Amino acid sequence: MALYPEARKAVENHLSEPSVTDPGYDIEAARAADRAAAAGVPREEVAEVRDVLIPGKDAGVPARLYLPEGYDGVVVHAHGGGFVFNDVEVHDAAVRRLADRSGMAVLSVDYRRPPEHRFPAAPDDVTAALDWVATQEELSGLPTFAHGDSAGGNLVLVAALRRPGALAGLVLIYPFLDPAASFDSYRTAADGFDPAEAAWYWQQYAARPADLADPDLAPLLSPHLGTLPPTLVVTAEHDPLRDEGEHLAVLLAEAGVEVVATRALGQVHGFWRHDRVFPAAEPLMRQAAGWMRMVAGR
Repeated sequence: MALYPEARKAVENHLSEPSVTDPGYDIEAARAADRAAAAGVPREEVAEVRDVLIPGKDAGVPARLYLPEGYDGVVVHAHGGGFVFNDVEVHDAAVRRLADRSGMAVLSVDYRRPPEHRFPAAPDDVTAALDWVATQEELSGLPTFAHGDSAGGNLVLVAALRRPGALAGLVLIYPFLDPAASFDSYRTAADGFDPAEAAWYWQQYAARPADLADPDLAPLLSPHLGTLPPTLVVTAEHDPLRDEGEHLAVLLAEAGVEVVATRALGQVHGFWRHDRVFPAAEPLMRQAAGWMRMVAGR
């Protein structure tokens, strides 16, 4: 189990940064820094990009819709960030690439985040976005997929469980699933992602202790995994979340779900979004896009 050079450098950089578990950690400042960093990332052209407001609780759910030329499918995307960080702006460059590689419309959901909005606000918003797609004349009737990385993988998985039969397929990139941190990879593969940080994210997300055992927060506990559509699960070798993602793949296979699971060797959590840093990011983007196109073309 060797870290690839770019992953080793990423771990070194992470260790030099403040931890979310530090007393006085400034969430708003970190969010602003992430947005500023993302603003400097080159962005591909997509035929049409527009911001939309999806009916939902409070003021509705903001989202960004990417429409490549000749799109023939739809992807609902939920961003990662431990439920707390990132947004449609931070993920804009990656989602543009996803739309261009897949040739599908992509709806990137700006779901409510904790600690301001705790569980179940985020899965409610992603589920509302999935429902909204079915009401739009330009999108309804097309093969519909859901795609999420890390916490976003959790959220699209929960939305798929809430809406059995709504999706043609599901793509989960190193999904964040187990608040109990019960798998060995939390002790053997936690490079650049401290298990204490993972616990902090769950503490921000859950509104009360009982939520940590709710299948809408911890979907590995769901008795309905067999209702899921064909699913692609991708994990990273050096990631504390590795084993829970791969355990999900086993549960799906045993439940009769068509599942493909792959592990990115030498990689750490978070590599998917950073194609200018990790050479494995673009092949993964194309793998997910190609898998969705294969499923849609049946």
